Amino acid sequence: MRKKYYTYILLIENNSLYCGYTDDVEKRFLAHTSGKGAKYTRANKPVKIVYVKEFDTKSEAMKEEYRIKQLTHKEKLDLINNSCYNL
Repeated sequence: MRKKYYTYILLIENNSLYCGYTDDVEKRFLAHTSGKGAKYTRANKPVKIVYVKEFDTKSEAMKEEYRIKQLTHKEKLDLINNSCYNL
């Protein structure tokens, strides 16, 4: 079975959003919440995963992460609200 990669968005305690990519969303979320994730999530506590999209390659997931990071906050909220991801 081939490894899958994911682009995800986290809701942060201060209502900001954090976007990243990984091959294991739950494990990465636990790393973020335990202070072992990204610098931003060490300083700003993640509340929950609000968006996940699956990809076959790491490159695709990274490209989607980059694309999402270029969006405005409102555009990110629209993406989250229009996704099939079950919150």
